[in-house]
Amino acid sequence: MLSQQEIARYSKQIILPEFRTEGQQKLRAAKVLVIGAGGLGCPILQYLTAAGVGTIGVADGDQVAISNLQRQVLYTEDEVGQLKAEVAAGKLEKQNPHVHFQIHPCFIDTSNALHILAEYDLIIDGSDNFATRYLVNDACVILGKPFVSGAIYKYEGQVSVFNYQGGPTYRCLFPEPPGENESPNCADIGVIATLPGIIGSIQASEAIKIITGLGDVLSGRLLVMDTLSMNTYTFNFSLNEANKNISTLTNIPQYCNAAPQLISYTRLQEMISLNPALQLIDVREVSEHTSRNIGGTNIPLSGLSNSSHLDPTATTILYCASGVRSQKAAALLAGQGFTDVYSLENGINGLLAL
Repeated sequence: MLSQQEIARYSKQIILPEFRTEGQQKLRAAKVLVIGAGGLGCPILQYLTAAGVGTIGVADGDQVAISNLQRQVLYTEDEVGQLKAEVAAGKLEKQNPHVHFQIHPCFIDTSNALHILAEYDLIIDGSDNFATRYLVNDACVILGKPFVSGAIYKYEGQVSVFNYQGGPTYRCLFPEPPGENESPNCADIGVIATLPGIIGSIQASEAIKIITGLGDVLSGRLLVMDTLSMNTYTFNFSLNEANKNISTLTNIPQYCNAAPQLISYTRLQEMISLNPALQLIDVREVSEHTSRNIGGTNIPLSGLSNSSHLDPTATTILYCASGVRSQKAAALLAGQGFTDVYSLENGINGLLAL
């Protein structure tokens, strides 16, 4: 039974004739995992919390970065450098004390996907890369879990529901991951601030429909929205039974042929003041570092092939003499899965002009 507090809180949903207390009780009994607490994850988490989903898992190993704040509306500058999963859950607990949060401060990979996803009734994928999307799909097929998928690109977003009641999977729509040089340049992709809020809200709406049994779920249909024209398109696709025959998880390579992000020395100083824990690395040789440096750890470019001692989720800024070696180092780390990497523009020699 719902408490009087819950009835008062959710009254605008409960008075809906198709919803009533039965729908609210279904939400309270549900366990939903949100993968990614970034642009899509923020609105998904906020609306599921407000709607009264009983148990919400938050899976994200990333930290809040200054570049996130334009669209990831749960976070502030004070939280730069902190784990997104922990910050998000802490804030959402205050939004609705009737919701229980389970924090998974890690990235979903082949070593943990089946164990984590098995705890939940429904999965919502708010990740930002193809490798995770295919991995989530395959884990959901193995476990028999439906999942809501969303993706954004510049001004356009898309939403669909996969593996729902025996319906099509992600691989039925996108049979194979993009190969090298086939996916967009990660560094050059922008996104309008409002787009994640729009697409994430649609994902949350689909999740509520799945849980309560209301409406027509986007299974076997891909909704595409162009926010510049406000045109929407729906594409139908069907089940390929062969895509249900998945028994093991495999690593999907994540290609990103990105030009490294450049950062000025002035901006570097600002970022250090906001996030003293960022990784500042001089990739010159030891003798060069000893002669003159601007702080940080000295790891020559040749030594970055093994970066296991570094945190791939932390903001990482690399510098060298002119910026050439640091850009190579940034590309190297990005290829190893580092998510927030910068190269000091014009290197340490550029500081002579300041």
